[in-house]
Amino acid sequence: MVQLGEGGEKIGTSRAIYLGLRDQIATGVYAVGDRLPSTRALAEELGVSRTTVTAAFEQLTSEGYVHVRHGARAIVAGNVVASCDTSKVTRPRSSVRLSAYAARAMDLPSNVPGATGSLDYDFRYGDVAPGDFPKLAWRKALGSAVLAHRDRLSYGNPAGSPALRQALQGYLWRARGIRCTPEQIVIVNGSQQALDLCARVLVDPGDKVLIEEPCYAMARNVLVTLGAMPTAIKCDEEGLDTSSLPDPVGYALACVTPSHQFPLGGVLSVGRRRQLVDWAVAGNAFVVEDDYDGEYRYDVRPIPPLYLSGRGRVIYVGTASKTLSPTLRLGYLVLPELLIEPFVRCKQIMDRHTSLFEQEALAMFIESGGYERHVRKMRRANAERRGIFLDAMVAAFGEKIEIIGTSAGLHVVVWFNEFGGRDEQSIADNARHNGIGIYPVSRLFANPAERRAGFIFGYASMPVRQIPSGVDRLRQVMAQRAASSTVFDARA
Repeated sequence: MVQLGEGGEKIGTSRAIYLGLRDQIATGVYAVGDRLPSTRALAEELGVSRTTVTAAFEQLTSEGYVHVRHGARAIVAGNVVASCDTSKVTRPRSSVRLSAYAARAMDLPSNVPGATGSLDYDFRYGDVAPGDFPKLAWRKALGSAVLAHRDRLSYGNPAGSPALRQALQGYLWRARGIRCTPEQIVIVNGSQQALDLCARVLVDPGDKVLIEEPCYAMARNVLVTLGAMPTAIKCDEEGLDTSSLPDPVGYALACVTPSHQFPLGGVLSVGRRRQLVDWAVAGNAFVVEDDYDGEYRYDVRPIPPLYLSGRGRVIYVGTASKTLSPTLRLGYLVLPELLIEPFVRCKQIMDRHTSLFEQEALAMFIESGGYERHVRKMRRANAERRGIFLDAMVAAFGEKIEIIGTSAGLHVVVWFNEFGGRDEQSIADNARHNGIGIYPVSRLFANPAERRAGFIFGYASMPVRQIPSGVDRLRQVMAQRAASSTVFDARA
């Protein structure tokens, strides 16, 4: 006997009997104290083996629906209420009670990637090219990590693999000039968890926090969802405008991207760095330095981290998402010593620890020198992509655009002089209709204002040969948009 479930899946014979009896008990066909048919009688009636029926009764007994005594028929248990089956009860959404945290999250614009369909040219920021991932080297490192002898498979230190923390200590000194102990490094599931952990450890609901304007939307979302009160400070070509800093009293945290302001690309100047640190010290606040793409600097050497001049008030956040892949979810924090214990304890509560196999693989990759060779290779590859993209954009649009944030990172912001900010979403939709992915910059501003239409263009995920043709198709779309408000299909 085979029965289909509600979703059309096949249900085994014993389970079908169990479900049938359970539903009859739940809906009152069999009341409390009633005897069920004997296993022998039910087996004969259904034409199945007695063993099959007995297995169904054993499941009902284990879940507390029936009592069974040796030599007697099963009876419905006394603690079963006729209305206990809630699987078929449909409750209106409005009756679902959410926590304040979840309610605030639901009020935010969704950033969950959805099914967007095929794009011929994807200039959206954040992704890296699949061909850039060092598949063979990573497979070797991961295989070595998995095959390494272990006395037991157990939970690890929530702060991270000792091997990776040791490897990162050396890497951070060589690549970013950061001197720290391995104990100051905490491994996390990407920079997003790093930001969330900072907020959970240091921010209470109602606390004031300082953010950049515009800023990384998911950083602002972390703070808003936890009930913090963000103050957005405008940014320019020198990064955060520290002349607009508020009185530090009552501020718990500031989240900044000083080496390459996201998304505008400004670098926080030396004077402003000093002012920001003084502000944090005066208010007993901490500064979270999100160094999300610090390895990618094309014109000069990488900008020194704010952490170096932070006077113990700066938390450094790094990630492998832009150097290896965002799919790995490997990031890290460098903490002032006083924060180590609370961060480690809260990390343990969140998820025990980040995946150990991947941590140990990255440690091996760093220690072998392969990681830094890969970073240098990616810096050259993305410098080439950047140059081709900028040349193609200037050739296609000339003085109709302004490009900013070109000296570092894996994205730029392009302002289109012919259009206003209100046109951004419809332009992005039109571009998508033509197989082009672009991201409106206005989504990253907390405060609406009249400005030119701007878009964040990422180039790290694009094959070099596709970039000029992608820009040319965008030129056609934008030209038609300037001439008419109708939807234009450049592929026709």
